[in-house]
Amino acid sequence: MPSEEPPEGLVAALRAAGCVFAEDEARQLVGAAEDEAALTRMLAERVAGTPLEQVVGYAEFAGLRIAVAPGVFVPRLRSTLLVREAAAGVGAGDVAVDLCCGTGAIGAALLEAVPGVEVYAADLDPAAVDCARRNLPADRVFAGDLYAALPDRLRGRVAALVANAPYVPTDAIATMPPEARDHEHRVALDGGDDGLDVQRGVVAGAPDWLAPGGRVLVETSRRQAPHTARLMAAAGLLPRVVTDDDVDGTAVVGVRQV
Repeated sequence: MPSEEPPEGLVAALRAAGCVFAEDEARQLVGAAEDEAALTRMLAERVAGTPLEQVVGYAEFAGLRIAVAPGVFVPRLRSTLLVREAAAGVGAGDVAVDLCCGTGAIGAALLEAVPGVEVYAADLDPAAVDCARRNLPADRVFAGDLYAALPDRLRGRVAALVANAPYVPTDAIATMPPEARDHEHRVALDGGDDGLDVQRGVVAGAPDWLAPGGRVLVETSRRQAPHTARLMAAAGLLPRVVTDDDVDGTAVVGVRQV
């Protein structure tokens, strides 16, 4: 439904529902709707609180349009920090893994940023796996729990292992914005009592999969970063905390020493 300016009624309905960027959202809804009936349905979903990305079926991430499905974690701007850090240390022919991949947005952005890099991805959530197979080469996206999902041929070959593992403490999920709390699968959010449960598994298993000099990059919060760094040090990795105020991103990078 092409349109230069969205209908005023559409903008007003979105604004009344609390959408801060009502005009921009209205344009996206109009652009994604095939007809008036679809636009009406999509507006109702958005007003009911469904994330815009799940309504229109895509998210803008690192300059790419990433397919998004209902219930699947919507990629956030802060995760572009992981992409930038990972891309800085890999080249053509290197192996990168997007673990806990969700939509596969980080892996897709790495493919775009580093021509010739081999990207593999895995997630426990079947809906996320289906979605990631739309954004990445389908035969390189695997279903399963962390490293159990990966083909054994990658063991010891990974130059960059990127993980946006869930890191919200269980008790804090209730305080999250409703768009995330009510519309993204809990498995993509819940990091256990201290938010570090999944990170523990990622970090503990990383040395077996990293190539000499390879890196594991884990998104986390500023408050949790020192704890994530200690996990990496305990696993024999050399940790470094990286932050980016522009995207509100925090990551811990652990290097497997040669």
